[in-house]
Amino acid sequence: MSHNARATSPDPSSAPSPDAPRGPGRRGVLRGSLAASAVLALPGAALAGAAPAQALSGRPRAAWGVQAGDVTSSSGLVWVRSDRPARMIVETSATESFRRARSWHGPLLGPGTDFTGTVPLRGLPAGEQVHYRVTLADPHDPRRTGEPVYGTFRTAPVKRRQGVRFLWSGDIAGQGWGINPDIGGFTVYDEMRRLNPDFFLCSGDTVYADGPILPSVTLPDGRVWRNITTPEKAKVAETLDEYRGNFRYNLLDENVRRFNSEVPSITQWDDHEVRNNWYPGQILDDVRYTEKSVDVLAARATQAFHEYFPISAPARGQDRRVHRVVNHGPLLDVFVLDMRTYRNANSPGRQNDDTNGILGAEQLAWLKRELSRSRAVWKVIAADMPIGLVVPDGSANIEAIAQGDPGAPLGRELQIAELLRYIKHHRITGTLWLTADVHHTSAQHYTPERAAFKDFAPFWEFVSGPLAAGQFPASKLDDTFGPDRAFVKAPAGSNLSPMEVPPLFGEVDIDGASGELTVRLREEGGTVLFTKVLQPGKVGQ
Repeated sequence: MSHNARATSPDPSSAPSPDAPRGPGRRGVLRGSLAASAVLALPGAALAGAAPAQALSGRPRAAWGVQAGDVTSSSGLVWVRSDRPARMIVETSATESFRRARSWHGPLLGPGTDFTGTVPLRGLPAGEQVHYRVTLADPHDPRRTGEPVYGTFRTAPVKRRQGVRFLWSGDIAGQGWGINPDIGGFTVYDEMRRLNPDFFLCSGDTVYADGPILPSVTLPDGRVWRNITTPEKAKVAETLDEYRGNFRYNLLDENVRRFNSEVPSITQWDDHEVRNNWYPGQILDDVRYTEKSVDVLAARATQAFHEYFPISAPARGQDRRVHRVVNHGPLLDVFVLDMRTYRNANSPGRQNDDTNGILGAEQLAWLKRELSRSRAVWKVIAADMPIGLVVPDGSANIEAIAQGDPGAPLGRELQIAELLRYIKHHRITGTLWLTADVHHTSAQHYTPERAAFKDFAPFWEFVSGPLAAGQFPASKLDDTFGPDRAFVKAPAGSNLSPMEVPPLFGEVDIDGASGELTVRLREEGGTVLFTKVLQPGKVGQ
């Protein structure tokens, strides 16, 4: 569409707002107007504003696209959303012609899941391209079906020589920088798609439910950033429907929908899926919220998160897990952490005893057990927050792990020290940490020679992102675990938009022949900012 064309909203509001000021801080939110403006018309835009519960003529539609997730050597999950009650049917095939297709009858999609559904696929061939199509059928007349929606993914190999390559990043539609039709939307997704990775690891902040999207933001140089807006993005999310609307928002972007149809995901969350810097039991004093209990908000956000992403973690009653292991063949296991749900309250982090920490005792025991069981050459620990970078929560408290005291472990550092000691003494090889969260990209090498705590083996931590949010200056380092910043790229100013600095993502490439793992920190435009090659079979390096 021409940049000069008048944009129309999928669900426009009647009263546009004036240009909004730049956001107050990286983890803060813009104080938004309740109004949403006219914006770009997207494929399926007429559907976007329609309430699926309304009586609609015609056949079921799946205009939000498809997603595949948590793909292994023999299984995967396929996701879709309907515009009305419908039966989900998935067919898989080795070819695009869908000859000899295999059928999978899925759930009845209805209002209880916001008309979303996921079908588990099992018994898939290893190391092969799988083509799939999703058809939605009228539950009262199975002959009435909508147009199929197509997707594809590669299953993980069972033979090491095939190699594995994936991308990671996080932080999407944050700090008021939403889908901008003038620059083609989230174009970084198209660049990542063209790299043809085996999967994409989304490291959290998949949405900014606490960050309203205003019609426009004026940049320091006078240019105007225009946003696609929706009613659910006009205020902070509190109701279940508002949280669902936040997860739908990113799917309005054609780049995202096409990426989802070709690249499977492994998805975790952080704080902005609920609200900034949240922890269990928190009571808010934020005037924007009428619901003050974070536990209530988190329950609604958890439901929406699991409705909108294909995630294989088991649901235990109301406790829907995010942490899990995704096995990706003999070369790679991905250990997806949840540093949000089980953490203790944010504090100055100076306590000498902290058994709960940032993971909770049960998740720490699970992680130790699964790391010991893994026979993969490489064990990627997918964290939603960094280890040695100081992330404050206000003037006194700490949001992540490090609290800025360079001495012996305190607070949440105690739990990480216990984990690192376990990895060393149990001689667990091939570990590295990937994360996002801090809105700049960097590589840290942790070694006991530089550390106050010395009972661990050296390891690397790589940070990337944001994909579509404001960029911020580099975080300070905490010397407790001896980090050396081998590389960093971060702006001097705060909350720089994607029109001012390119979006950031990372790439991991594991060679099947040698087992070497190469990490590349990248930015949109094809630039590789930093490269590090790691050798297999080592406890530390």
